[in-house]
Amino acid sequence: MTTRTFAPQLRIPATYMRGGTSKGVFFKLEDLPEAAQTPGKVRDAILLRTLGSPDPYGKQIDGMGNASSSTSKGVILSRSTRPDHDVDYLFGQVSIDQPFVDWSGNCGNLSSAVGPCAIHMGLIDAKRIPHNGVITIRIWQANIGKTIVNHVTITDGQVQETGDFELDGVTFPAAEVRLEFIDPADGGDGEGGGSMFPTGNLVDRLDVPGVGSFSATLINAGIPTIFLNAKDLGYAGTELQDAVNNDAEALARFESIRAHGAVRMGLISSADEAVTRQHTPKVAFVAPAVGYVTSSGKLVATEDVDLVVRALSMGKLHHAMMGTAAVAIGTAAAVPGTLVNLAAGGGELGSVVFGHPSGTLRVGAEASLVNGEWVVTKALMSRSARVLMEGVVRVPSDVLTA
Repeated sequence: MTTRTFAPQLRIPATYMRGGTSKGVFFKLEDLPEAAQTPGKVRDAILLRTLGSPDPYGKQIDGMGNASSSTSKGVILSRSTRPDHDVDYLFGQVSIDQPFVDWSGNCGNLSSAVGPCAIHMGLIDAKRIPHNGVITIRIWQANIGKTIVNHVTITDGQVQETGDFELDGVTFPAAEVRLEFIDPADGGDGEGGGSMFPTGNLVDRLDVPGVGSFSATLINAGIPTIFLNAKDLGYAGTELQDAVNNDAEALARFESIRAHGAVRMGLISSADEAVTRQHTPKVAFVAPAVGYVTSSGKLVATEDVDLVVRALSMGKLHHAMMGTAAVAIGTAAAVPGTLVNLAAGGGELGSVVFGHPSGTLRVGAEASLVNGEWVVTKALMSRSARVLMEGVVRVPSDVLTA
């Protein structure tokens, strides 16, 4: 009988971080095996194995993931190669039950952890870090070709992580990290290369075979997003996760809407391609302000919000709100006539407070009409971030032969 031998696991330096209502494994580019320092199968295999995917049980038991779109994430950071930027940030959304990593978009929540993690990893010149004060870190979001700014508080030379800033969807308070998403609409170095409204319309009629015909705002800001009216879908806009995620037929309808919306937005050429592009676009539905009880039992009164929004990520209703979708909400709200703007009462809105399954969130945007087209120069929000664990992750060495 022949005894098989197995190679030892690889040890790769990594930091496990929460950013906003998401968490993920952060790598420094130069710490990755050489074959993973460039895009390709080895890099994807390392992220998949680190998070515990693909897992046919849908639990990611054999990895760092926690079996939700909010927690199955990987980030690669490096010193920026772009002028006037500090760090390059690449984000990978790791499928839970399928063997692929989606590099097509950004994670707005984890964007808040990039500045603090870059400092932790030594990617920021120590001379720039105040002993006490706030450091402004300019981030190049490599997936979509956009600039993100983190304002990170420093206390006694260290990132201030603890604090009293409360974020609905996150259990404990922490230090606030203010974010700016610069020129969040499409047209940068990312894909799409077109206007903020890829069809040229603030509201379109989206026909989805076998599902229906819907009014929709198709916007590419923060992340490509399809906004629908909740009432057109038979919803109130106050639904919690179980009301949608336990309804297989509803999830199938949303996926069909997402696929056909992606075609209309020019992101894919046929609806069949959506199966390998799970991260983008997002689908969200909106309704005018109304009171409801959050997933934690907290009462949100009608007067607490300007509108209510529910959004799906990776095929499931999100437990709170994706950061990039919040950018899309704030941007769409700032443009009179979009479904989001109309749900919030219409007119010129510099900021809105929207209700989501876990609570409320304020997001702002600076919008103006230039040569007949709406332009948003900046979207603003606050999040918190902290290091959860640091050290190394271990993955079987067969990832190097992927």
